[in-house]
Amino acid sequence: MREYLLVLLVAAGVTYVGASLARRFAFRYNAVALVRDRDVHTTPVPYFGGIAMLAGTTAALILATNLPWLGRFELVQRDAWAVFWASVLICTVGVVDDLFDLSAVAKFAGQILAAGIVVLNGVKFYWIPLPDRIIALDNVASIAVAVFVILVCVNAINFMDGLDGLAAGVVGIGAGAFFVYAYLLSYEQDLVRATTASLLTVALVGVCLGFLPHNIHRARMFMGDSGSMLLGFLLATSMISLTGQLDPSRLNASGGALISAYLPLLLPLAAMALPFIDLASAYVRRTLAGRLWYQADKQHLHHRMLELGHSHRVAVALLWLWSAVIAFGVVLVGVSDAWWSWLVLPVGLVVAAGLTFGRRRGGVGHA
Repeated sequence: MREYLLVLLVAAGVTYVGASLARRFAFRYNAVALVRDRDVHTTPVPYFGGIAMLAGTTAALILATNLPWLGRFELVQRDAWAVFWASVLICTVGVVDDLFDLSAVAKFAGQILAAGIVVLNGVKFYWIPLPDRIIALDNVASIAVAVFVILVCVNAINFMDGLDGLAAGVVGIGAGAFFVYAYLLSYEQDLVRATTASLLTVALVGVCLGFLPHNIHRARMFMGDSGSMLLGFLLATSMISLTGQLDPSRLNASGGALISAYLPLLLPLAAMALPFIDLASAYVRRTLAGRLWYQADKQHLHHRMLELGHSHRVAVALLWLWSAVIAFGVVLVGVSDAWWSWLVLPVGLVVAAGLTFGRRRGGVGHA
């Protein structure tokens, strides 16, 4: 655990310092977010937050592979570096988009190429756990499912990135919940605690913590597509890699409260609940309106929070709360034998709903 904590701190520190440097480059090369009708910021804000995040991820992985404990596991190193090189590619695509506004088709092609790099290096689904059995996937199905999940996660986080600090906070919370699950899963099954999933998620938490001081309202910089796609990609690959480093036959055999056979399916959905909901609703909404799914509008979850009368900061805080309640609530149900653990999630959801839809003072605010 101490090495994981060190990785987190290094990722956070490098990201924080790198963001200041990336901000200067963004101004120099005119990579700034101009004010559009659907935006909530009122002045141009520099991009390139993704470059700082990639720097933090790079530092974390270099450190991890040279530590005495994490560095001695060949599978972790292989998967981590496959994810790293694909992350460089997807971040580069995002940087080019921040500079020149790529078409949706070009960005989608870059996402598929990055997904292809990791799946061809073994980071893919090998099985799907169900309560009564384990379904083994053949090579084609394994690759197809992994690529699909990566594409969904990448675009879901991209859609969620609409308010200062929102995407980084939601991803950091989801990654934190998944780290807790991955670490305790290894502990319960008496497996080595060093997994690619734990390494990537703890580094991702650090990256988000390091970037948030620059991105909290009023943001001094945006992550841009380079950052949102990178975060979605890292979160997706960390979830996928977990299945490749566990013995599926032991999921049902453990029988303890920690490991329920369906939890590996539920937790990724819980960690990404809000981005998934936002992406799915946008697809349905735009399709019914006769538009393409990637054509932007101003009806995302964060826009609706502002329409409810919440200020910018309160809207972000409430969406963070929803993410934390769902992600950590599901983890708690899986890791605890206590009866009260089943009450935390519904009670938390009721509290979040009350704060979201309860009485508010004033109208729409952005302060």
